[in-house]
Amino acid sequence: MEFSNPEWFWALLILPVLIGVYLYRFFKQKHTTLTFSSLDLLDDLPGNWKSHLHWLQALLMWAGITLLIVALARPQERLTTVERNAEGIDIVMVLDMSTSMRAEDLKPNRFEAAREVAKDFVDKRNSDRIGLVTFAMQSFTVVPPTLDYRLLKDLINDLEMGIIEDGTAIGMGISTAINRLKESKAESKVIILLTDGQNNAGEIDPVTAADLALTYNIKIYTIGAGTRGTAPYPIQDPIFGRRYQNIEVNIDEEMLTSVAELTGGRYFRATDSDELESIYEEIDELETTEVEELIYTDYKDLYAIYLAWSFGLLLISFVLNKTILTGIETS
Repeated sequence: MEFSNPEWFWALLILPVLIGVYLYRFFKQKHTTLTFSSLDLLDDLPGNWKSHLHWLQALLMWAGITLLIVALARPQERLTTVERNAEGIDIVMVLDMSTSMRAEDLKPNRFEAAREVAKDFVDKRNSDRIGLVTFAMQSFTVVPPTLDYRLLKDLINDLEMGIIEDGTAIGMGISTAINRLKESKAESKVIILLTDGQNNAGEIDPVTAADLALTYNIKIYTIGAGTRGTAPYPIQDPIFGRRYQNIEVNIDEEMLTSVAELTGGRYFRATDSDELESIYEEIDELETTEVEELIYTDYKDLYAIYLAWSFGLLLISFVLNKTILTGIETS
């Protein structure tokens, strides 16, 4: 609540004066004495209870004056409307689902780490349509670019490895993402590709797919996920159960760099989970959405409520003073 004329609150200083005058008169009358042999006979006289109504009449009058001053200060309720116009970005995340993503150099493993940072990335965006493509031997659209972030995150949670035949068709993953973005009218179109290997499947070469992306003005950010050297990989042994063996980490960084730079994007290398999270944060900052805010402010006057209560209390005080309390002393 705000007040359009707060200077009226200075008028509240009159209240202590009024209260002081009332108390002075009350105690002055109270100390005016007459001598009686006994007051017991006066207790049962009708009208004694009315003398106490002077306090009620005074309180009503003071409250009425207070509310009148508040009404004159003109209380208002601010009604603010914010209109946001955002020129969103269309983004497709392309995620490698080959079995090598089970390697545990990223914690708990590459696939789980990639899934978590993807959901965090979605949480930080607004007004951007985001889609998801997965690939192994083949590529599939999990969800086309959408503003339904809850659906997108639910589908990310539902991803399971091993459903797609094993392989690493990076070029096919890029091509599927391009098909989802080529008709987009967004000012900016972006592909974020995460893989941990080399292109070894599919009919389309990644660099050729990048050339196609350039034709449609699509920018590609590429991420190589995996430590350098070897990484622990879980194996289910029928005799000894779950055990680990170290596998070679072979990420085609030269190809991923070429794909990114050809389209105006960048290549990143994530050797651990923290680094992968930082990469997505950096991409989030690189691809910002401009939001224009128009703020409309209106005010709703509330003084009528206070004025009505003020007049009501003052009226009751006046009626009491001119009827029941007429001729009744305050002592």
